[in-house]
Amino acid sequence: MVDTENLYDVVIIGGGPAGLSAAIYLTRAKYCVLVLEKEQFGGQITITHEVVNYPGVGKCSGKQLTDTMYKQAEYFGADFLIAEATGLDLSEDIKIVHTSRGDFQCLGVLMATGAHPRMVGFKGEAEHRGRGVAYCATCDGEFFTGKEIFVVGGGFAAAEESIFLTKFASHVTIIMRGEDFSCAEAVAEQARNHEKISVITNTVVEEVKGDDGLNYIRYKNRTTGEVTEYNAKAGEDFGVFVFVGYEPETELVKDIAKLNEQGYIITDKSQKTSVDGVYAAGDICIKPLRQVVTATSDGALAATELEKYVSKVQSRTGIRTKDPVIRENKVNEEQVKKVQNTKSNGIFSPEMCAQLETVFERMETSLVLKLYLDNRPVSKELEKYVTALAAMTDKLSVEIVQDSEEEYAPCVKLYKDNVYTGLAFHGVFGGHEFTSFVLSLYNAAGPGQTMDADIRKRLLGIEKKVNIKILVTLSCSMCPDLVVAVQHMAAVTENMTAEIYDISHYDTLRNKYKVMSVPCMVINDEHVYFGKKNMQQALEIVESIDN
Repeated sequence: MVDTENLYDVVIIGGGPAGLSAAIYLTRAKYCVLVLEKEQFGGQITITHEVVNYPGVGKCSGKQLTDTMYKQAEYFGADFLIAEATGLDLSEDIKIVHTSRGDFQCLGVLMATGAHPRMVGFKGEAEHRGRGVAYCATCDGEFFTGKEIFVVGGGFAAAEESIFLTKFASHVTIIMRGEDFSCAEAVAEQARNHEKISVITNTVVEEVKGDDGLNYIRYKNRTTGEVTEYNAKAGEDFGVFVFVGYEPETELVKDIAKLNEQGYIITDKSQKTSVDGVYAAGDICIKPLRQVVTATSDGALAATELEKYVSKVQSRTGIRTKDPVIRENKVNEEQVKKVQNTKSNGIFSPEMCAQLETVFERMETSLVLKLYLDNRPVSKELEKYVTALAAMTDKLSVEIVQDSEEEYAPCVKLYKDNVYTGLAFHGVFGGHEFTSFVLSLYNAAGPGQTMDADIRKRLLGIEKKVNIKILVTLSCSMCPDLVVAVQHMAAVTENMTAEIYDISHYDTLRNKYKVMSVPCMVINDEHVYFGKKNMQQALEIVESIDN
């Protein structure tokens, strides 16, 4: 049976450069497209602080580049949804994509799920992940300010991120198993000649260890067999950043489409997989070069081939989907005039204000934003943000708590009907966390984001009190996914709280939990977990503790 409401010409699974590029091409050709992304639109490139080799773009961050791609696809009518694809039914002309947000029907599927950072496997790597071993220079570099840093890898990422890490490190040592860098000479040369970088070739890391951080590393020369041990000075530690490539996200199709021995999808020259109507693009594919430019190329090629495929299915079956709608007037003059009359003090752009208005209009109940402040400048900044936000709607009001004994001020806590919702932000919710905070308002006030029925049932079945701290930095592009997931969970059950901390303002928490990587999730002040997680993964951890 055809579900016309959830029927698309193409469902794109993955919102990185490949998926976004395909969405642009397909919607411009008047095909109806849904882009699914389980974490954040933009993909892995969003954690790259500087892109200088994308044709036509002089210099920008990875997030700036993919934000532009997103807006292009959105303009031409693509639909976007944060949801995890959990299964595929590809046996008929109308294919079904099962997700954490329901089922969607389509005529064609594009797999563009990309890849995730690969672990090396040396002794102590997994044990010290988040407490000395890291995989994202942008997110975690600042935790090693003034410290020695070892970088494992010899490719483009290792060279480029080593240069970036010199902003924080006292010195960077690159350890690579090959004889030389395997990236463009221009980037390699910068790393070789940098005054704060040393390069060790033909060498592999064998072990790292330490108590409160790393203070020991052992590595071995593959040619001579010489073993080197490095011990940090008493009371000091160091960091190890791993940049050795990625593993493809092909779990969804491992028993459906043909993969090579390394798990990458096998496609023909038109990006078609071994399954009719299913194409693949980007880092999930077998290719000699994994860069944004090749991902967008794959996406464009796959899109044009999907156009042909979908057209044939339409002609054969008579099935037609709705036309994409160009969103040129998404922020209209009436909305802009309305928000220009608010007391937002110029903090939020007209476009941001218009989007906030949409959220405020949907909120079912009012909230009180209670401020707990101290004498630091950051308190004044938080007060300014919260006051400007509340001035935009009668659904929000602000109350400053006098003579507060809040240990981790400044913070804003969300109250509904004079009852604490369990949602709070400590610090200032700027950067990547602004959207997370707005979603916490929406989830607390209702109706909130949709949630899988099974997850909701499991949450309501939690009987013990679960207090969760999420430690973040505003520059981390991976933190918001965990923040949104956990705060959404806490909004559903009164037995859970989810308070977010910008760790840059709370050294006592950083030291208490030995935080050297974000996001960091602390449950009931004793169980500590590092790394991004979706709602299902976070709930499984909570349930394991609850039981």
